[in-house]
Amino acid sequence: MKLEALQPVQGATHYKKRLGRGTSSGVGRSAGRGMRGQNSRTGGGVRLGFEGGQTPFFKRLPKRGFTNHFRVEYAVINVSELNTYAESTVVTPELLLKDGKIKSVEKGIKVLGNGSLNVKLTVQAHKFSSSAKAIIEAAGGTIEVI
Repeated sequence: MKLEALQPVQGATHYKKRLGRGTSSGVGRSAGRGMRGQNSRTGGGVRLGFEGGQTPFFKRLPKRGFTNHFRVEYAVINVSELNTYAESTVVTPELLLKDGKIKSVEKGIKVLGNGSLNVKLTVQAHKFSSSAKAIIEAAGGTIEVI
């Protein structure tokens, strides 16, 4: 057994030391913050990323590219995931959400053509890839853009 390998017993808890509760507690008066300075005061300390006036690291890095703020993020689903539904089912975004096939409707749903479809379905979504359209229609189903 080594001193650095010692660990508390499983399930043991250690209470957090309460600061500033009298001199007999061992951390009274200045509560372990020292005598003076910015960090000893209430609300003291510097903001995240502050480097004492030196140009912060994130500003020294080169900037590249841009973010398109008008980009529309679709929740995507492949046609292979629609095989679990019964024949002639109307697959709606609400049904997909209820069944856990998508996490959220976000700005809309896009159906992608990865895999194959063995059942005839009516699929309602905001967007369809051309391959998904072909697969659904080849299986005898229909698509509805909402």
